[in-house]
Amino acid sequence: MSELLAQLWTPEMQAAFTVVLVLLVILYVLSIVWVVRDAYLRGTAWYIWAVVALVPVLGLVAYCLLRPPLLQLDRDEQELEIALKQRQLMKYGECANCGYPVEADFVLCPNCHTQLKNLCMRCNHALEPSWTVCPYCATPVGAPAPHGTRQRRPSGQARQSRPASQG
Repeated sequence: MSELLAQLWTPEMQAAFTVVLVLLVILYVLSIVWVVRDAYLRGTAWYIWAVVALVPVLGLVAYCLLRPPLLQLDRDEQELEIALKQRQLMKYGECANCGYPVEADFVLCPNCHTQLKNLCMRCNHALEPSWTVCPYCATPVGAPAPHGTRQRRPSGQARQSRPASQG
């Protein structure tokens, strides 16, 4: 048996075995470096994962199974996007009657036609129901509009033309 082993264990086989062994050691070290770097970028305790990664193969498999799904940079970006969307949604509300999303300056709910706000008799601005005076023109809420003032038309309504008198 030792003669057969001596015939197979040639210098070429020793060199090939050495090369494979060196490549495995390099791969092992690179896997530890990758685990440490990836754990650091994901915002976890990288030093704990470095110790786990010292266990050959099982440490790498354990890290791949248990690591956080997102990089810290991606998590921060997601949080910023969520905060931006929340700020955009803050300018909207919902109808107290049906829950339909409504904008802050809506007077009626477009879904159920519930009156959401009052209109100022003088300047036609939307007023909160709890307000007692219009903050735009200082007219008390519920006071009739003065006859000499011209009411502002909401945008989108065209002026009605008077028929020309013939004579």
